[in-house]
Amino acid sequence: MSEVMLHQTQVARVAAVWAEYIARFPDPQSMAASGLDEVIAAWGRLGYPRRARRLWEASVRITDAGWPDDLAELPGVGRYTARATVCQADDVDLAAVEVNIRRVLERVTGRQLTDREAEDASLEVGRPLHGRDRLLALMDLGAIVCKAREPRCADCPLRRRCATRGPLPHEATRRRQAPFAGSFRQRRGAVMARLRSGPAPADELDAEALASLVADGLAERSGRRARLARS
Repeated sequence: MSEVMLHQTQVARVAAVWAEYIARFPDPQSMAASGLDEVIAAWGRLGYPRRARRLWEASVRITDAGWPDDLAELPGVGRYTARATVCQADDVDLAAVEVNIRRVLERVTGRQLTDREAEDASLEVGRPLHGRDRLLALMDLGAIVCKAREPRCADCPLRRRCATRGPLPHEATRRRQAPFAGSFRQRRGAVMARLRSGPAPADELDAEALASLVADGLAERSGRRARLARS
């Protein structure tokens, strides 16, 4: 659950809601029994609420059929999330690469890497660590020392092995997320905030944003009323 919450969301924002969310939904069975609308409402203003729907869908799948051998078979769980989860929960020795780890690996090797190349590089760069320790060490190194801006190269334990000791040229061209203020994401968020308080007249809501939420399976309309999706 924490890995899904951390997708495109800062740790501090997740930490602020984590304790309450895990207390409310301590296992897949309790989440599946709660209903989709309750799971989405509890998600609050964490952002990207489709993640809440995917968590609920995964909880239903687990409740009905048990845990799959490959977590990537669950809704909303990709290769990184599946690998990072088993690394941390079971200390399985798999390579998992997220944005902070990728930055470290590309700077150390001096080139842009494909997903599989980055996984291979993490095994080499992270030696002699393995599993959970390697994943968390590389992640923390990227988040705290090898930052996207103003990297602290003098403090880096990999500085003697690093090919760049600073940003690579391609980092400047990577797409940055558009500002939230005034965006369609903000408009969707405003509609979600209204619906978390209960059903509302559809004609009082942003029609385009509501239609988008309905298409994403996060809201539903019944006549002139709109509400959070129930299934």
